[in-house]
Amino acid sequence: MSELSKRSTVYFDPSIHQALRIKAASTHTSLSEVIDEAVRLLMSEDQQDLQAFNQRAKETEISYEALLNDLKKHGKI
Repeated sequence: MSELSKRSTVYFDPSIHQALRIKAASTHTSLSEVIDEAVRLLMSEDQQDLQAFNQRAKETEISYEALLNDLKKHGKI
């Protein structure tokens, strides 16, 4: 395990806990490392989502009705 320095108690559904233990055993890592990696991945995905949101923040908005009218106008629906 790398330099993980904080400890937390986390409660899992028994079947999720079992799956995590199997994952840790099959990858020769600790349960803590599996959970740490999963949390880091989740946070990375959140960061990517926020970046995408910020990149699109200045796009013009279109109402659902206008979208449907445009699709109909162009023969899409």
